[in-house]
Amino acid sequence: MSDDIRVRLADTAADVEDSLAALLPQPKVKGERLAEARLIEAMRYACEGGKRLRAFLVLETAAVFGVARDRAMRVACAIECIHAYSLIHDDLPCMDDDDLRRGRPTTHRQFDEATAVLAGDALQTHAFTLLADEATHENAFVRIALIAAIAKACGAAGMVGGQMIDIEAESAGEALSLPEITRLQRMKTGALIEVSCQAGAILGQADTAHMRMVEGYGRDFGLVFQIVDDLLDIEGDAATVGKAVGKDTEAGKATFVQMLGIDNARDRAERLTEQAIAHIRPLAGRGDVLAALARHALTRKN
Repeated sequence: MSDDIRVRLADTAADVEDSLAALLPQPKVKGERLAEARLIEAMRYACEGGKRLRAFLVLETAAVFGVARDRAMRVACAIECIHAYSLIHDDLPCMDDDDLRRGRPTTHRQFDEATAVLAGDALQTHAFTLLADEATHENAFVRIALIAAIAKACGAAGMVGGQMIDIEAESAGEALSLPEITRLQRMKTGALIEVSCQAGAILGQADTAHMRMVEGYGRDFGLVFQIVDDLLDIEGDAATVGKAVGKDTEAGKATFVQMLGIDNARDRAERLTEQAIAHIRPLAGRGDVLAALARHALTRKN
């Protein structure tokens, strides 16, 4: 199914691209350029391209629970807005100071730092505007559950908290332990991936047992994705990966590869992949696409 999953990922990415273009604000209204147009252009620029992995997880998990694709797409786009905001801020000179993202200049290089910061802020708030709209789900309690889960995954207990730990680790006097690195990566990268799976189940009003299945899958898959990212930073090339490589090693970042070495990190990713698939095995055929995605993640080149 490896070729099938690549095609499915590419088709989904194109669908998400079109949906984001429609759901993001426009720099012109009735032919007139808005005063804040530069901000909106930066928002749209930051959302262009990418693998759309998180959106894919939302859509495929929602499909497991019979959710209409148009509703799931709104949530997928909201999470892509949050992901884009995190990349804008992650690339800033005060953070990782990167010049390349998705094979082209980072947002602060294409525009300027102030505009980039504001574009990230605006994308985050726009995500919650999409989630709160009745078009996402007619049940207000479902919308509130989505907002609560995604906000938690993005905040101090998730993505942003993990970023802080990562920054602190760079200047710490001693290396992080393996449990500490695992927690860092579960928060920084894994939380948004896990909640992408949760979101599909929340939309489908899944019962507790099924929610636990997709949460377990997302939690382990998130670590697999991060370990492969760490491996690509060492073994990949910038043209294929779409961003600078070797920077994590140069900065002395706390990674699984730094702690375990290349071979052991790859073995860990393989074990976690099988563990992720085991979580969703009770879904039988309904989980085939998610299982194929987990296996595909091990061999990805970008």
